[in-house]
Amino acid sequence: MTRRPPARRQATPRPGRRRSQQDLPVTVLAVVAIAAAGLVVMVVNWLLAHWWLLLIVAVVAVLGGIGWWQERTQRVQWARARARALRYGLAQLDALGHRQFEYAIRDLMNRDGCTDAVQVGGQGDLGADVKATDPQGRRWVIQCKHRRHGERGAAVGTPELQVLNGTGRPVHKADVVVMVTNGRITQPGRVFARQQRLHLVDRQLLGSWAAGSRPLWELLPVLPPPRKPAQLS
Repeated sequence: MTRRPPARRQATPRPGRRRSQQDLPVTVLAVVAIAAAGLVVMVVNWLLAHWWLLLIVAVVAVLGGIGWWQERTQRVQWARARARALRYGLAQLDALGHRQFEYAIRDLMNRDGCTDAVQVGGQGDLGADVKATDPQGRRWVIQCKHRRHGERGAAVGTPELQVLNGTGRPVHKADVVVMVTNGRITQPGRVFARQQRLHLVDRQLLGSWAAGSRPLWELLPVLPPPRKPAQLS
């Protein structure tokens, strides 16, 4: 009968060896921290010995900041000058697409001083293609009707004005509600607009506004009074 050799016992790590393995990361971190602190001390001492370099860097940074601010201010001034010089002829407006026409009206409102003028026309616009606030604090809602054939195109009539009237003040909270077209407006539409205090910019008035330098509120009759400062907030 053969005797099996005794099973080997698994060697258990010695307590001292286990402790040394656990202390190794702490030692490494300590060495790294000491090295980093030493590097920081060296850099600080070098900067203190070469303080004039810090002065040069500070001067360059200040001059660079001044130059950036002057360039930015100049760009803003150029943008404002270009906006003030914006002009459109009726032939140019006729050649635009409907969306481009909306952007042109937005740019004209911006030229006149409505710094927040924005094009909002699109699906679900609820009758508003351009929104703006004039320097007197009045809120404008403008619907644009572009006609590819100008005054030979379909006239804007009462149905379009009824849509605008139903949303301009109740939905968009406008003080001034405007219909702008490069075409014609029917006589019944003009009567309806007067009754509902809607403002009309037909082809003739659009030509004067777009090609001139007077803001639209100087060309339209019977506008609401400027908003009081408390109402602008």
